[in-house]
This record gives sequence, structure tokens and C-alpha cells, in this order.
Amino acid sequence: MIQHIGEVFSYKKLGDEYHLLSIVAPEIAEAAKPGQFVNLRPGSGRDFILRRPFSIYRVNRRGDWAATIEILFDVRGAGSEGFAGLRQHDSIDIVGPIGRGFTIPRKQRSCLLVGGGVGAVPLFFLAEELRAADKRVDVLWGAAHAGRLVNPIDAKRLGASSAFCTEDGSEGHQGIVTDLLPEMIEKCGTEVIYACGPDAMLAAVSRMGTKLGVPVQVATEALMGCGIGICMTCVQSVWNREGTEIMHLRTCVDGPVFNGARIAWDEH
Repeated sequence: MIQHIGEVFSYKKLGDEYHLLSIVAPEIAEAAKPGQFVNLRPGSGRDFILRRPFSIYRVNRRGDWAATIEILFDVRGAGSEGFAGLRQHDSIDIVGPIGRGFTIPRKQRSCLLVGGGVGAVPLFFLAEELRAADKRVDVLWGAAHAGRLVNPIDAKRLGASSAFCTEDGSEGHQGIVTDLLPEMIEKCGTEVIYACGPDAMLAAVSRMGTKLGVPVQVATEALMGCGIGICMTCVQSVWNREGTEIMHLRTCVDGPVFNGARIAWDEH
């Protein structure tokens, strides 16, 4: 974990709902893995008692001293609104990379990425790493409406195949991702699933994957106080390997990525 005073390299609005910040942070960019996150605070001008956690959207390791990480987010409160107001050359206090990220499979080749709303953010970094490891990547994105789908144009570029679901039918299939999941698994020959989104979606995807014999890695979300494993506010209930006892693990450092089959979803 590294603390760094970074500089905003660029800011842009992505669609109607999302904001994209690129931050110069060479050491963090070099160490980052898909599924990890960073804890941020503006470098000056605002007093944040707590840092705000953001999933890493993408990493650009080219340029050495100017290597960057990207975060993509929506505005949910005063904290994220403050980050949406940052512009090029503003300073930002960054700690990261934090947490346990996704595992790139050694043997399995066909990977299905399932994202729900803004939860799809860390799957872009993962898709690039999987493709670099010569894995097949397919994507299945879901959201409430078309405007909540994260960068669908780029998702199509990253995936060998892609499918989209919206609850209101404004884009793709009208419904939720689990409507299309069995079909996608069969069509793509999926050997491992990576998912990030709301807990209800992650639980359904994990149960379906387990039923079909496909391992599922999930990136979970939780309210975090410290973000570094001290405050115990982000505890996740997880079964031990024998399935006989529930352990209480910290999302920030023991996760955020867990084996979906081991999470005690009924305890949520």
C-alpha cells in the first residue's frame, strides 16, 4: 500500500451519469491488479474526515513518471461530488492499491464478465489483463436503463461477444443479467465467471454458476470507514472451506474479491 500525492491528468464526463478521472500515480499504477481499489482525498480545499474508496477502472503503465490510474464513478453524495469537480493539475491524496483482486486463471481460457450498473467498472481493467494472458473474454452488462450501462461501446470492443440488459428495455434485453446468463455460459463455453454489481445480482450469479459447475469470482461492495482493515465496518460473512462455519472477513483487505460460492449470501 502506497500513499501518494497525485495530480489529475485529465477529467471527462462519460455519458450522462459517469465521471472519469485519470490520476498520475506511477508506483500505484505499477503495483495495481484488477479488482483492487484506491482510497482518495482531494489534495486541498476540502476537509474529508474519511477517504473515499474507488475501484480501479483502468491502468496506463506507459510513460514511467506519468503512469496513471483511472477511476470511473457516479455522484452519490458530497464526497463523490467533490471528486467530480476536480480538473487537470489539481492535486489528490491517494492510497493504494488496496485489497485482494481477481485471480487470472491458469488453465481455464473462456472467461465471462458480468457487471451490474457502476459495478462493471473494475471489469474493464480485468478484461485487458485477461486478453493479455490470451484468454477469451465475453461480457454481460446489466443496468436499470441505458444511461447506467458503463461504456457499452468499449465493452463490445473488449469482448469476443457481448450482451446487454436493462430493466426498462431501453437497451438490449428487457430484464436482468441472470435472464441471459445460462445462454451466455453455454454459447461461450464459459469456464470461469467474474462478477461485480449489487449484492442481489452477485448472489444470483454465484448460485447459478455453482449449479452449472462454473467457478465465480465476485468483487463485493461495502461501506468502508478506514479502508485499510482497522475499523471492521466492512465485514463480509464467508463460509470456511469445509462449509461448516461462517468467518467474518474484511471486504477492504481480505476482499473485495471473494469466491462467490463461499459467501454466506443469506446472512446479508
